[in-house]
Amino acid sequence: MHITSFRKWVAIGAVSLTLGACTPTFQNHGYIPPQEELDTLLVGIDTRSSVEESVGPPSSGGVLSDGGYYYVRSRVRTFGPTKPKEIDRQVLAISFDSAGVISNIERFGLEKGNVVPLTRRVTDTALSNKTFLRQLLGNIGRVGAGSL
Repeated sequence: MHITSFRKWVAIGAVSLTLGACTPTFQNHGYIPPQEELDTLLVGIDTRSSVEESVGPPSSGGVLSDGGYYYVRSRVRTFGPTKPKEIDRQVLAISFDSAGVISNIERFGLEKGNVVPLTRRVTDTALSNKTFLRQLLGNIGRVGAGSL
């Protein structure tokens, strides 16, 4: 009777481990400030230093010293033995004018592999729609052998 009880517990343990291995696990990479903190930033008023004080330093900056701030976050799902899959990616781009004052705040996401704007706050001046991020992402696939 004791061996039967032992086998029962081993079987229950094996089933539990098998079912536990089939549950997805999620990993978050990067950081984007919460919307409540972003709402405190005022386009046309806040500067680079006030952005860093309010929401923290960016995960990356523009190529030039006066480039924008970019916050990037992604979420990856792993399910059992399958290859990890990125299920969400967002980029928050904060652009500054020549005086270092916020001129634009945009949030981008991926929808079926395409970059789409999720939110946008800009000053009243005309937006050229050519932020560093848009230029970078817009040139992917447009490089031909002749241009090299």
